[in-house]
Amino acid sequence: MKRKTINTVLTHAILIITLVAVAFPMYYAFVMATHTHQDAYAFPPILRPGNQLWNNLKEAWVRVNMGRLLTNSSIIAVVVAFGKIVFSILAAFAFTHFKFRGNWFLFPLCMVTQMMPLPVRVIPLYRMMANWNWLNTYRALTIPYFASTTGIILFRQFYLTVPEELADAARVDGATPMKYLWHILLPLSWTNVAALLVIEFVYMWNEYLWPNIATTAADMRVAQIGLRMLYTSERGAAEWHIIMAGLLIIMLPPLIVLIIFRRQFAQGIAMQTTK
Repeated sequence: MKRKTINTVLTHAILIITLVAVAFPMYYAFVMATHTHQDAYAFPPILRPGNQLWNNLKEAWVRVNMGRLLTNSSIIAVVVAFGKIVFSILAAFAFTHFKFRGNWFLFPLCMVTQMMPLPVRVIPLYRMMANWNWLNTYRALTIPYFASTTGIILFRQFYLTVPEELADAARVDGATPMKYLWHILLPLSWTNVAALLVIEFVYMWNEYLWPNIATTAADMRVAQIGLRMLYTSERGAAEWHIIMAGLLIIMLPPLIVLIIFRRQFAQGIAMQTTK
């Protein structure tokens, strides 16, 4: 009993320390967003909230046209998330339920693309978008992301656990492959769909490199570029109280998505780790 009590105390202590280490930067960002420019540079740092949060939020919103930035990021994140889900489900269904020439080669090829970071593909992708006149459009910011190796793996591993007898029974009942996918596999995949939706929405919301390269028009900028624009200050020194206020605004949509789908997200990740 004594050893069990010690282990419990140590476990809770480690969890509390980890929670503080993770949460403190966000708390400090919130505190800075509530102070003036002078207080943001105070030393030692002020760790209690101030009374300038609303003014700083309004300044950050107006300075970079935050409404337009959030709209662009929301459209891109939602379209890419749903596009990846659709293509990932179809690809995983093909890899697990059909035998076709090159099956043994195509799936490992998908794994290889997962090892290639985005900067490696930037130049050929940019030239392709320029040749198609897609720069400064939603097409350039969404379609190149539709293919998702992560999504294919997620659904493929789940479909491999579905008994083959289920597909045989559906075939005997006269169901076509697409009916089997739509009426049987898809309802079983909602947890995985929610998990991939959260992953891809947050990933696209935080994407900076490709939107910064593919867009030059002000009305096509995304939230992460707007946060970088807030770093520019006429005072010569970064206005961290405004930057942190902008950060609070930008982090709100993915936080809402995570809160809404938190249970399905946790279940989907748990299902993959236990397989």
